[in-house]
Amino acid sequence: MTPTTGNGISRRGAIGTAAAVAAAGWSAGSGAVLAAPRDSAGARSLHERVVRAAALRWRRMPGDWKDGPFLGNGLLGAQVYRGATPNSVKVMVSHGQVQDQRPQWRAPYGFSRLPIGHFDLTLAGEVTGVDWTLDLWDAELRGTITTTRGSVRFSMLVHNTRTALLISTRPSAGEEAAAWSFTWLPATSPRTKDKPADYTGNPDPRTGSARGTGYVEQPLIAGGGWTTAWRERRSGTARLLAAHIVYRFPDDLSGTTESALSEVSRTLAVDPDRLVREHRDWWHRFYRRSLLSLPDKRIQDFYWIQLYKAACATRAGGPSMSEWGPWYPETGGSWTAVWWNLNVQIATWLIQGSNHPELDSVTSTFKDFEKHLPVSVPPEYRDGHTYALAHPSDWTLRPGAKTVGIPGTSTKTDNNGNLIWALHNIWLSHRHTMDIGIVRDVLYPILVNAVNFYDHFLYEGGDGRLHLPLTRSPEWADATDCTYDLSLLRWGCATLLDCLTVLRTDHPRAGRWREILTRLVDYPRDTTGVIIGAGKPLTESHRHFSHMLWLYPLHELTWDRPADRDIMRTTFDHWVKDRGLWAGYSYAVASVMASLMERPEEALDFLTFFTDGNVVHQNWGARLTPNTMYVEDGNLGTESPLAAAQSVLEMAVQSHGGVVRVLPSVSSRWPDLSFQSLRTQGAFLVDADRSGGRTRWVRVHSEAGAPLVLDHGIKGAVDVRDERGRRLRHRETAPGRIEIALGREETAVVSPRGTRPDLGPRDVPAVGEARPWGLPD
Repeated sequence: MTPTTGNGISRRGAIGTAAAVAAAGWSAGSGAVLAAPRDSAGARSLHERVVRAAALRWRRMPGDWKDGPFLGNGLLGAQVYRGATPNSVKVMVSHGQVQDQRPQWRAPYGFSRLPIGHFDLTLAGEVTGVDWTLDLWDAELRGTITTTRGSVRFSMLVHNTRTALLISTRPSAGEEAAAWSFTWLPATSPRTKDKPADYTGNPDPRTGSARGTGYVEQPLIAGGGWTTAWRERRSGTARLLAAHIVYRFPDDLSGTTESALSEVSRTLAVDPDRLVREHRDWWHRFYRRSLLSLPDKRIQDFYWIQLYKAACATRAGGPSMSEWGPWYPETGGSWTAVWWNLNVQIATWLIQGSNHPELDSVTSTFKDFEKHLPVSVPPEYRDGHTYALAHPSDWTLRPGAKTVGIPGTSTKTDNNGNLIWALHNIWLSHRHTMDIGIVRDVLYPILVNAVNFYDHFLYEGGDGRLHLPLTRSPEWADATDCTYDLSLLRWGCATLLDCLTVLRTDHPRAGRWREILTRLVDYPRDTTGVIIGAGKPLTESHRHFSHMLWLYPLHELTWDRPADRDIMRTTFDHWVKDRGLWAGYSYAVASVMASLMERPEEALDFLTFFTDGNVVHQNWGARLTPNTMYVEDGNLGTESPLAAAQSVLEMAVQSHGGVVRVLPSVSSRWPDLSFQSLRTQGAFLVDADRSGGRTRWVRVHSEAGAPLVLDHGIKGAVDVRDERGRRLRHRETAPGRIEIALGREETAVVSPRGTRPDLGPRDVPAVGEARPWGLPD
């Protein structure tokens, strides 16, 4: 039997207290049947129709995080699945900031994400069926739970601005006794790999209630902690549960509890229908920022689910994207921190092209926590001008008891390129917005010090070239002249010189950056193409693509230059030959690389193999799950499906190398495609339509007045006009490629000569059947 406290609340389970308060609208259960908003003509907008069509559906009970619904707002996360008993349903709650604070261990333990607990709806009868819909447009889970005694209708959301879990329920006759309880989980790292011998979990929490609100107060050994607080109010059969999680470090925990109790009171004091309107309004604005429609509706829905997932998982100013997002996996919780040797970078690529800079937590993280970067540098090199980034870290860039080590020595313990690769994502944010502040305040000052780290270790070889000593190629091997590091160092120096141009300034080390670019050794090669490092060929399956960053995402070599094509093709073909040890993200990146090399059929094959749910690594059972999460060796990951959304974007539009390429890699199996307001480098917003295998028109809006070179892909002669139909001056530089001088906030429309097509976006016709995501059968 579980011991209870003096107030009757169990040590591991605390029952919510009901308050008889008038409730109406959404809180009365009508949220499950509210009519969707319609425009003035009485019809749903195109954006709404496309996004609502991507809803995930459940007709059988999900078992855990791998197939259950998920909600979030960049901080608070919730997952819904089977409870511990046949008459219960579990809502696992978690929070992206909730972590340990013990830097004496590496981040996976010292700064580990920590479990919080779950709400359980205990029903009178055993569950016999479910009918649930995760409506992406409203970011709400709605449906019915049917039992042997009756049913419960419900609506659930994680409020976008209030960071509150709201659950509206209305039980039928026979289920009036349905009740919520909360079970806390021990505040200990779920990771077992490389566990420190002296690691101990945090103490048990204190449970209680105050002002009709239940709470669990969880202290940390290091100080501070968090409080989970909740209250349910009822009116007749209608009920509304509101829950908040407040985390503070190193603040006094009593104040944290008071804050959590107050948050619950404030939330329940607001009219529920107003709360729901606030929440939906943000999500509706979010989806209207761009549109993408494909004939394969299964992949179209997948794409929209990834945008929803990204917005659930991260926001500018919030925690950077961890492996779990804001969600806690009840099983398979090995990746307890933030991984910077690939995972964050590829998980956040899609925010650029999809036109969602409001999700750019990478730039805000480095702006806010640059002060922690010296901690990753070996003590001998902490000169105030040297930065590095060990992986993993916490969301504030602290690695705990770890540095990147010293290249060329036995202390080398990490991938030295983590920081510069992360800065490439920040560079993408600048290029897609042309915001000089990103360069001035974040990219440039950090990149100077990141390049300084490598410069400590460069040495002149007998060939007169600059070389790197032994470093680590991610997930493969140690190597001198490691391609991973050489490519990032080369990109870093070139980008620093570009920053000087953007900022119209100079730097005393600019000459050194030019020297590095001139004298840095070439990438090691053999007959298979570019290899891992000097004397380290790729001899078996390699999931990480770390030796190919020069191809993507750095675009150092490009298919536009015929002289680059052979080495690109040879290296890529060798890499994809053996896929036995690939991960999900390997397929996503292979799809992108195939698109870059004008191999659209292969690009689609790589994408569909992964999105079809095939096992991509037999030993680990790695695969996409029914709810579009990703499981690898039992662990939750978010980066692979999010990277796969980038694969779709690269088929629609590319913008590397100063050229905007429209519909550059669309399979013949996709005769139609339509998109609106996809964002490219140069701060262009691009619309286009493909019908019957041909590009019908392209529209480009310039936010910044940057030079525009447009590969429009329209066959034959074209008209180039502004939005009022007036001809625009342009120059053809190659078949299908033109230069247009667009000023800030000006627009160009390109169409076949003599045509005036309808420029509206559309939901293109489907090719084949598409089963909804989730468990719809």
